[in-house]
Amino acid sequence: MGDIYSASSGTLPAIPDDLTIPQFQLDHCTGPKRSSKTPCLIEDASGRQVFLEEVRERTQGLTNALSSLYSIGEEDVVLLFSRNHLDYPIALWAVHRVGGIVSPANPDFSRKELEFQLKATKATLLIIHPDALDVSVAAARETGLPMDRILVFDVPNAKASNFITVDGLIKRGLRMKAFSDRRLRPGEGRTKLALLSFSSGTTGTPKAVAIPHIAVIANVLQLAAHSKVNEECGEWKDRRYRPGDVAIGVLPFYHIYGLVVNLHFLLYCAMTIVVVPKFNFEGMLRSIVRHKITHLMIVPPQAVLLCKHPAVKKYDLSGIRYIMIGAAPLSDEVNEKLFRLFPDAHIGQGYGMTETCTVTSIWPIERKRGISGSAGQLVPGVIARVVKTDGTLGGYNEVGELVVKAPSNALGYYNNPQATEETFIDGFVRTGDEVRITPEGELWIIDRIKEIMKVRGFQVAPAELEGTLLDHPDVSDACVVGVPDEYSGEVPLAFVVLSEDAARKVTQSPGALQDITTSILKHVADNKIAYKHLAGGVEFVDSIPKNPSGKLLRRMLRERAKELRKVVKAKL
Repeated sequence: MGDIYSASSGTLPAIPDDLTIPQFQLDHCTGPKRSSKTPCLIEDASGRQVFLEEVRERTQGLTNALSSLYSIGEEDVVLLFSRNHLDYPIALWAVHRVGGIVSPANPDFSRKELEFQLKATKATLLIIHPDALDVSVAAARETGLPMDRILVFDVPNAKASNFITVDGLIKRGLRMKAFSDRRLRPGEGRTKLALLSFSSGTTGTPKAVAIPHIAVIANVLQLAAHSKVNEECGEWKDRRYRPGDVAIGVLPFYHIYGLVVNLHFLLYCAMTIVVVPKFNFEGMLRSIVRHKITHLMIVPPQAVLLCKHPAVKKYDLSGIRYIMIGAAPLSDEVNEKLFRLFPDAHIGQGYGMTETCTVTSIWPIERKRGISGSAGQLVPGVIARVVKTDGTLGGYNEVGELVVKAPSNALGYYNNPQATEETFIDGFVRTGDEVRITPEGELWIIDRIKEIMKVRGFQVAPAELEGTLLDHPDVSDACVVGVPDEYSGEVPLAFVVLSEDAARKVTQSPGALQDITTSILKHVADNKIAYKHLAGGVEFVDSIPKNPSGKLLRRMLRERAKELRKVVKAKL
């Protein structure tokens, strides 16, 4: 069998290839009409509401300032290093208005991680949350970015008085001559870059995924067609996305799931997004009640908390009518508990990746509940192939690597032709995930072929952690694998070969092994963001298994890790 197409009944409309993302979202939106009484955004803590006209006005003001005061223009890269903020989409769209490219970054990055992204993108401006000020200043100094090229989002009581604020720039910009952004030439939206979002791909260290404007627009329209957003189908109470519904924006906007689905798609649907800077579970429960939130877009660890955290019983969550789980698979047990907790809600899973920007599959609109364990059905416009280990194409219910072609696919990896050639092939993206597709169109993720771990929905590249481990003086070789974890999905575990000096110390004093373990864990924690820490622990081995060419035989150690976990559980 060859290509497999979407089983969805939705029809994909023409995708404009001459619009930028803000032009599509703010000027030429084809989604449901937004009522003048329905805000686009609500600030979680203060309850401040931002309506469409203010969004347009603030975007214009910042656009004027970025062009006139900072000379940001065509192909310039601006790095957004921030938690969710009311002005996050404003900053994003203002950069796009002047022709620039946005590279979102995790605001909890260490200095070295931020430096890496600044260097890889050659960013000329840094827009940050004040929580990230110290790391930003240190990274800017190291990379040669002037201090006056750091702009700070406005947050009450923030200690950033020496830096120019985004709100201040918007007010200045509104007194300037209005910058008029150009409409792209026909077809230009397919190649003009909008985002450099980082992903580890199937192997290796993080790489910048080159995402053009049409990719985000296409995925919004794919989701809208799949869910019949622009059609009057079914009773009002059963429609999945309704103008005026309220969604929580707790997914980080720097992550492709939060950026495209939670932000752009829901705004297209004329819904309201409650912007939450940082996830706190009980805080999320309070927000659901306070803002009468109807839609949750979450990741598996948050779903686990909904099912198991005792605080849930204290809050009335009966207004929830939609829960989407993405970024990593969800267990059958948690799925079934969610179904019982929210008997009237639409609940299901979706699948996608940064390289496909974003959703490849989601549960069908014809069913209120996704099939437990299934990643749903391909959205309109997606063509899938199941490539078996011998390179031939599999048919229905045959297992192989999922390879997809979609109008939302990224162009490749920025300035990395070798990695691009490995993953982007003849318009298709190799996902690195082993799957099967049923004749009914259901996509089932079987296993991960790729080496990348998914920790709390975030990608973690073993090679990146191995590089950090090898910088430790007591480590001569290392291999990192993921081990199952109920809350995080999986967590990193390091197999380590001691250096000769360290091995000698342990021989002379067995207690030294614990000191070395503590030191290794601290070394990783000091240099990597929290979800990359070695929560699975450290196991010491005499050697790391490798094939004749020197490639790590990671699968062997994954099996060994599973056996170790079984032994630990048996002792408990």
